[in-house]
Amino acid sequence: MQNVLDRKSIKNIDFNCDLAQSFGVYRNNSEYNLLDYVSSVNISCGFHAGDPVTIKEALLAAKEKNIVVGAHIGYEDISGFGYRQMDMDNDELEAIVMYQVGALMTFAKAYNMEIEHVRPHGAMYRKAMEDLETSRTIARAIKKCSNWLVYYGATGQNLTQVGEEENIQVAHEVHLEKIYDESGNIIFNAKDLENTNISIQRLKDLLQNSQVANNIGGKTIVEADTIHFSNKLPNAQELIIQTKNIITPLPYNYKNAMKSGWVE
Repeated sequence: MQNVLDRKSIKNIDFNCDLAQSFGVYRNNSEYNLLDYVSSVNISCGFHAGDPVTIKEALLAAKEKNIVVGAHIGYEDISGFGYRQMDMDNDELEAIVMYQVGALMTFAKAYNMEIEHVRPHGAMYRKAMEDLETSRTIARAIKKCSNWLVYYGATGQNLTQVGEEENIQVAHEVHLEKIYDESGNIIFNAKDLENTNISIQRLKDLLQNSQVANNIGGKTIVEADTIHFSNKLPNAQELIIQTKNIITPLPYNYKNAMKSGWVE
């Protein structure tokens, strides 16, 4: 948790959502409804979801919309949609991360595209937030694929520490519908918010003061580089439309380029 003196307004932020979360006859075409509102997408790589045809469709849809593409990696758990925890040693975890990232990188190159980030899914995402060694292994695997990839993860000290130790760019991710504890960590067993007005107020707190409401009635300061929008929420499209009316999203790398003076 950051000190109150670190409170600051946020001028630029990325919006991301997941794509290619289908498999075979099990389709989820509603996920494309968010493409007009996000600045980056996380494309499933075939382990928790996504098959070759679906991945190809997702890549081409992102290219048409000129949206930044990232790899959405997870445990090999199609039947459980990647939500079941799996015990893996570091070598095995590194291998499945590299396999998925490498597959999407190669697929993207076929269409003259580059992937810019990697985001864990489901149980892997949660384990990375809670366990420093898991997050460190993921970061090292990402770097072996490319030094230029950004590691998207749940906002928190673990992600900051891994970024510094492994010398990898990290993007701290916030969810407007999730419940956070006093330390700024997601409470995964808590029910998601589905009230758009409450989520929009959370967005305003985040942009004005880098704060999220916590489960004890207060507010906790967090790092925030990107906001994740889940297409599984009943109010997903309404929420992201209202959010974009408040702030226009910018891809993570473009935001950093602006800070560095690379673009006007």
